[in-house]
Amino acid sequence: MPSAFVAGTSPQPIDSLININQPSSSSASNGSTLGPDAFLKLLTTEMQHQDPTQPQDPTQSVTQLAQMSALQSQEQLTSSFANFQSNFGVLQAASLIGRDATVNVGSSGTGGNGSTVTGTIQSIEVQNGVPYFTMTDSSGKVYTDNTGNALLFSTSEIVGIGAGAGTGSTTGPTSGGGRIAQ
Repeated sequence: MPSAFVAGTSPQPIDSLININQPSSSSASNGSTLGPDAFLKLLTTEMQHQDPTQPQDPTQSVTQLAQMSALQSQEQLTSSFANFQSNFGVLQAASLIGRDATVNVGSSGTGGNGSTVTGTIQSIEVQNGVPYFTMTDSSGKVYTDNTGNALLFSTSEIVGIGAGAGTGSTTGPTSGGGRIAQ
């Protein structure tokens, strides 16, 4: 998973970026799940073709409808929570603008081989509902990759915020230290 991205797209309104690529709550296009419309059609067809001398127990239909309703409610709750979680992440990231931060840009892991960059968080950009930020060094220059594109850092890469973080220094390799999405 890349830890820094090159800003390659123009900013879009936040509502259009949140929960992109999330599954919809309607029936799946691959036909492997039964959506509410297909379920009701199936239930109606089943009731139309039942044997009048041996009708289906009406409690079964009511039970099936209740289960479908509960499933729809759960899907709506899951979708609402995902929207909330994404919005909350964006709001948290926006509160960091102007703050000093130290970010891990190298290989992370238990070996401690990661390198860090320290600077001031300049701006927030949302991609697929996930906030990323740009940083400036102590001289006010935006951190860039080898081609001059601004690096986008993930909030999960922050290892320190606040006093002492804004010196603009780096530890480890400085050119190409951040990973860039390809």
